[in-house]
Amino acid sequence: MTIANRQFQVTDPAVLHALVRSQPLATLVVAHEGALHVNHVPLYLDPTRGPHGTLVGHVGRGNGVWPLLPQHAVAVFHGPQAYVSPSWYPSKAIDGNQVPTWNYATVHAHGSLHAFDDATRLRAVLHTLSEHHEAHRPHPWRIDDAPPDYIDKLLGAIVGVELAVERWEGVWKMSQNRSDADRAGAVQGLLDEGTARAAEVAGLMRCG
Repeated sequence: MTIANRQFQVTDPAVLHALVRSQPLATLVVAHEGALHVNHVPLYLDPTRGPHGTLVGHVGRGNGVWPLLPQHAVAVFHGPQAYVSPSWYPSKAIDGNQVPTWNYATVHAHGSLHAFDDATRLRAVLHTLSEHHEAHRPHPWRIDDAPPDYIDKLLGAIVGVELAVERWEGVWKMSQNRSDADRAGAVQGLLDEGTARAAEVAGLMRCG
């Protein structure tokens, strides 16, 4: 990935990992023999495995990507994003030389993607994913709530995937290249939009 403005780069692993955990549905891209294979896969980050962590998930056995593995892959995690109107900039009133832009946060995880279909490992993946996403609920669903034979049948229909991360790239494009006055105007404009998405971007702009 080429980043035109290095002001937008984020390298702090804690910040990158936090976005991955909060937005776990990755766009998983694999290149094979001149073709790009794109899948949308929830991935769980295990930071203890490997120097940069390992992303773990599963795909359906009918998915054509796993027989191509191992391959180099990129997992893209999309964070908050919103349109920014030039009408929010105080500088617009001076010369009018302003145009719209889009603010966003995203994380790219580059690494080697492998497949596995060992039933014990797959069961552990399902357990980890469900425990992670159900933890905040008052009555969390657990894999043991389903009949064992039903889970065994499902295990035969999926294949595990693991991305051993070799490099992280983070981009937080939050109007860092604007003046303080223009940034403040954009923050207020986003808050006035009255949507949760716009408010989340405004919060990130305030932090950065």
